[in-house]
Amino acid sequence: MTAKYEAVLFDLDGTLLDTALDLGKATNYVLGQHGVGPISDDTARAFASDGMRALLKSGIPESEHDRYDFEAMRKEFLPYYYDHIADRTVYFPETDRLINALKREHVPYAVVTSKPDHLARKVLSKFAELADIEVIVGCDTLPVSKPDPEPLFYACRQLKVNPAKCLYVGDHIRDIEAGHNAGMDTVLALWGYIRDKSSVGHFGAEYVAGDNRELAEIIGVTF
Repeated sequence: MTAKYEAVLFDLDGTLLDTALDLGKATNYVLGQHGVGPISDDTARAFASDGMRALLKSGIPESEHDRYDFEAMRKEFLPYYYDHIADRTVYFPETDRLINALKREHVPYAVVTSKPDHLARKVLSKFAELADIEVIVGCDTLPVSKPDPEPLFYACRQLKVNPAKCLYVGDHIRDIEAGHNAGMDTVLALWGYIRDKSSVGHFGAEYVAGDNRELAEIIGVTF
């Protein structure tokens, strides 16, 4: 099988790695410091792709949000999460096989994530197949982040590929919008942190993949 794209760009949380339980653990640590929470694992999965503030807010009634300094809480979250970043984080099924197939068939790939750069690099370093990814674009790598297309363009420049011939894979509407803004085909990773999987059509992705085998077929590589 011949790859259909010059390169593949991936979101991280909810796409390459199942990070929700460690994000939830860090959320509960911070909430506990403020006498609120905890959130459940299901809630962590529901909000994991929305960012740290969304996770923290999910553990506090909306009517009480104005009583809390979420930026200060975010600063408490970061060091705890850094120290516990891969306690319970795991691959999604067959992610490692997909990455090995890309390597074997010489298809370049990169990560473009809403995670801060230093956190993305640390968690990726914990997984053998992902530890050697050379191009990682975090939410703070550039002055703008997804859905702005510039992080995707930046990754393509580093890979020396044409954005129009690349594929972006993610599990959040922001990922699909970013891919479209960059002129790329997109794949919605159905295994990710999608709260309502009954109406994924509104995401507008060119493809919907139920698992990494389906994603491999879309890319045009074989396990």
